[in-house]
Amino acid sequence: MYRFWIAFKKEFLILWFDKTGLALMFFMPVLLVFIITIIQDSVFQIVNENKITFLVVNKDNGEQGTHLVKMLDDSRFFAITQNGQIDTASINKIMHDDKYLIGLVIPSDFSDKLIQKTRLISDILMEDLELQDSVNNGEELLMPSLKFYHDPVLQENFSASFINIINAFVKSLEGDLLIKQFSELLELEQAPEKLKEVIGSNQVKIDKLAATLSDNDITPNTTQHNVPAWTIFAVFFMVISLGNNIVKERLNGSFIRLKTMPTSFSLILGAKMLVYLFAVFLQVALIFSLAKLTFPSIGLPDLMIPSNTLAFLVVVLFTGLAAISFSMAVGTVADTQEQANGFGAVSIVILAAIGGIWVPSFMMPEYLKVFGYCSPLYWSLESFYTLFLRGGNWGILLPNFLGLLIFSLTCFGITFAKLKRERIL
Repeated sequence: MYRFWIAFKKEFLILWFDKTGLALMFFMPVLLVFIITIIQDSVFQIVNENKITFLVVNKDNGEQGTHLVKMLDDSRFFAITQNGQIDTASINKIMHDDKYLIGLVIPSDFSDKLIQKTRLISDILMEDLELQDSVNNGEELLMPSLKFYHDPVLQENFSASFINIINAFVKSLEGDLLIKQFSELLELEQAPEKLKEVIGSNQVKIDKLAATLSDNDITPNTTQHNVPAWTIFAVFFMVISLGNNIVKERLNGSFIRLKTMPTSFSLILGAKMLVYLFAVFLQVALIFSLAKLTFPSIGLPDLMIPSNTLAFLVVVLFTGLAAISFSMAVGTVADTQEQANGFGAVSIVILAAIGGIWVPSFMMPEYLKVFGYCSPLYWSLESFYTLFLRGGNWGILLPNFLGLLIFSLTCFGITFAKLKRERIL
């Protein structure tokens, strides 16, 4: 036990005086979690805070273009600027110069074509009801096109969402015109207002509920998503510190000298693992504590710590073991410190990408999901999300623990085989 304490103290001092390694393990991860969460939260809140700058060029000669602009403005999704005098050819330059994210050009025949369409629909229905003679001459009605412009940096999913909103409002205008047209044909005076009132006041509501597995009040938000995800990413970046440390000790003969000491080399590796496992717990505690204490004061959602503390600690333990085993494998396989640093950093980025840290795994192609199962960051992220978002239990966590355990044992096996081959063990 005394020899283990001496080895532990030695490894702890090595880590303590490694200022670069400490910065990578503590300062940089905290900065990363704060910056990513702030950015993600601002993206999710952009609509609610009315930050979408919207340039509308209304060239419509009728009333429907004005109604459409009013509906867009009343939705509170956009900060609308109207300018009907803009030449369509120059709208790209104006959007660029004035920093508009999206733009819309309403054509001059927008109202006329909508009215023609509603008349055509009403005529067809009236003919089927045998309330009037056929008036449709068979000519095809060509509807106008609304020109939707967007900043090239705006992602496709945002553009599609805005187009869907505009389409919904156009359909609403068509519905109002159809009601008005029917009422005129049937000589109904009060029906239009009554129908609008009934339709507007009796809409189907959609209650948003999180499909959690516990009775705890869990509210999914950017904090609950980003703090665990980027903490995992930071934990695995210990490969720079630990991998570099192992390569250095191999190259300068420290491993060989340790064999001449009256102690087991496995004890030395165990002490090294324990030091870095302690660092993992300290790293997680620091990030989660700072997020819990400071996020509400800077306008971010509060971090809700899961009630199952033991499960949370076990998740951190398995995550730490996976990160340590991978770092040790990289350190024993690499021939130089440059190889360890380069391969370690790039491999963590790749494992994070396929593991769902950057893009959710359910959005990936099927073949990439299969590769994602090989990433320890996937199993770790699923474990954290099970606790922080789904309110899951031990039964749901067990497969994730198994995935992390298999990965850790594989990496430890690689480390053992390499050291045995070099006759260090």
